[in-house]
Amino acid sequence: MYAVIEALGKQVRVSEGQKVCIDKLAGEPGSEVVFDKVLMIEKDGSAVYGKPYISGAKVKAEVSGHKKDDKVLVLRLKPKKANKKLHGHRQQYTTIDIKEIIGG
Repeated sequence: MYAVIEALGKQVRVSEGQKVCIDKLAGEPGSEVVFDKVLMIEKDGSAVYGKPYISGAKVKAEVSGHKKDDKVLVLRLKPKKANKKLHGHRQQYTTIDIKEIIGG
């Protein structure tokens, strides 16, 4: 059994017992998060699709921690000019444990 949910504007395929990294959520480790924007649920070979969401369907998850990705460096360089700029960025993620898929 798996479901496709919308988490912070991105679609994520999840199943029970799975650990998933998504963009940073507000919440302390150990707190429960409920995703109610469920786009699809597959159970025993049959799938249920929403238009756009399935009413009454939810995915319960627990926040297990926050982390940062590796640094990405972006160099903007203009040829034949003495103009260069170096930018760095570290994306923040939240790791969640999928506990239960309700509905379908």
